[in-house]
Amino acid sequence: MVARSLSLIAMLALLPSLAACGETPAAPAPLSEAALAAVTKEAAAPREQLAREVDDLFAKPELGETRAVVVMNGGQVAAERYAPGYDAETRFVSWSMAKTVTAVMIGMLVADGRLRLDESPPVPHWQRPGDPRGEITLRQLLQMRAGLEHTEAGDPPYESSEVRMLFLDGRDDMAAWAEAQPLEAEPGAQFEYSSNTTVILADIAARVLTTSDDPDTRRRAVDDYLRARVFAPLAMDSMIAEYDASGTLIGGSLMHGTARDWARFGEFLRNKGSFRGSQLVPRRWIEFMTSSSPRSPHYGGQTWLNRPTGEREHPLFPDRAPPSVFAAIGHMGQYVVVSPEQRVTVVRLGHSDAPQRSVLLQELADVLALYPGR
Repeated sequence: MVARSLSLIAMLALLPSLAACGETPAAPAPLSEAALAAVTKEAAAPREQLAREVDDLFAKPELGETRAVVVMNGGQVAAERYAPGYDAETRFVSWSMAKTVTAVMIGMLVADGRLRLDESPPVPHWQRPGDPRGEITLRQLLQMRAGLEHTEAGDPPYESSEVRMLFLDGRDDMAAWAEAQPLEAEPGAQFEYSSNTTVILADIAARVLTTSDDPDTRRRAVDDYLRARVFAPLAMDSMIAEYDASGTLIGGSLMHGTARDWARFGEFLRNKGSFRGSQLVPRRWIEFMTSSSPRSPHYGGQTWLNRPTGEREHPLFPDRAPPSVFAAIGHMGQYVVVSPEQRVTVVRLGHSDAPQRSVLLQELADVLALYPGR
């Protein structure tokens, strides 16, 4: 009798666990009005699913602080939402998303016949007899394989080339500091991501647009060109680019614009350099920017690519989206992700550290997953 009682007690104790095994997952919490209002009639995706994916970008603390999201589909706004304190008029800093804008400007100068991809660019110090840096080509600079001794991230951070150029001994003439660094590898031989390299590209643009060394003249020449050839035609009216004391565009990290303007830029890239019927830069230039470098399958011309590398960490998500996906990516989680096959551009702006960005990437992939490929 005692044994039977103990057996019955044991069975009763197991009941909660057995019941839990058969439980269906809890229904997700109802979406707020703000979440639903973020999705437009042009979403071309299930409204509640898109609203929930966008809401997750704002609500999940494990992916950091999202401040703005814009989803474009086929040239139309599919979803748009902002965190408290931010709105459609807020200018957001690009950080390294600026690199992709700089590449477009360089492409226009190539199309104008003022630069050539496979020639040594006009950097005076490199043209001295016997200087091995004279072998560096414009193509190699664009593909981050110039071979210069540039360390993007260092330990301690203040010893990195990026920090020294932007904030310490190179800050007044960033291009001169970046161009003065020696070679550490044969030009073209290895990939090394470098903000210094993009500042060199910005300096090259200034040198072909003006012969003056006057900082104001250099600044005005590049700013006028950017506005006339890129920002105004794309209706990116909010854009403000920063320059150093020597008048060089800080083209690797410091441009400011609204989330909508960053989305317009993504759509321009998705349409291979065309915007509202005007071909602003040759299609082949955008194809160059979005084609793998010989030394880095996941990087093109100042643009990140969704191509597998075999490495554990990746700046995008090659296992979850088409290989044609590419992106402009900025420090602390700034993204303009473009999927030509799905006709989608996703902009996410905010603040996320490295562990949070790994979670954030999967959330961005979830948004893309709502759109079928062509």
